Amino acid sequence: MGSPASDFDHPPRPLAQRIGAIAWPSFFAAGVATMVFFAFVDPLELRDLTFPSLPMTRGLGYTLGFFMFWLATASSSLFTWWLLRPGSRFNRGLR
Repeated sequence: MGSPASDFDHPPRPLAQRIGAIAWPSFFAAGVATMVFFAFVDPLELRDLTFPSLPMTRGLGYTLGFFMFWLATASSSLFTWWLLRPGSRFNRGLR
């Protein structure tokens, strides 16, 4: 048996708090990434280079870009949350 400090198991967080801890920082990072990216790249020029036959406005390009950045940053936040979970919940001995 370990010391009392090593036996401490963090209480599980409510689902809303876990989702908020992933969604809010990723939303903020996606907003910053969108502003920086589209300060240098015009969505219509990007469309012409990638999918020239796709009917798209600048507003739709900004929206799609934001959600792509949000997906990427949310994936990063989710992976970080997954790595930081306490190991005591998963490393228990067999009964």
